[in-house]
Amino acid sequence: MTRPGEGAAPGAADAAVRARVHGRVQGVGFRWATRERLARLGLDGTATNRPDGTVEVVASGAPDAVDRLVAWLRDGPTPGDVTHVDVERAHAS
Repeated sequence: MTRPGEGAAPGAADAAVRARVHGRVQGVGFRWATRERLARLGLDGTATNRPDGTVEVVASGAPDAVDRLVAWLRDGPTPGDVTHVDVERAHAS
């Protein structure tokens, strides 16, 4: 569900992002918090633990909502301790 002021105007082209989040992000509720943020921003996506200790976040939706998600990831959301985020952007198909 998108809250007022979040998401893009209807008809805006969708954007997609794949982010690899580094730091203390496994076993601390980080994926749960990320899934909540995805829902709050009205984005489709997943957050998955990777064997190397990172979390991979894949999301698509309104471009401004995708931008807000990336900013949130880079700010080092609680829980966890984010040290670095690698981001790949694309237009959703």
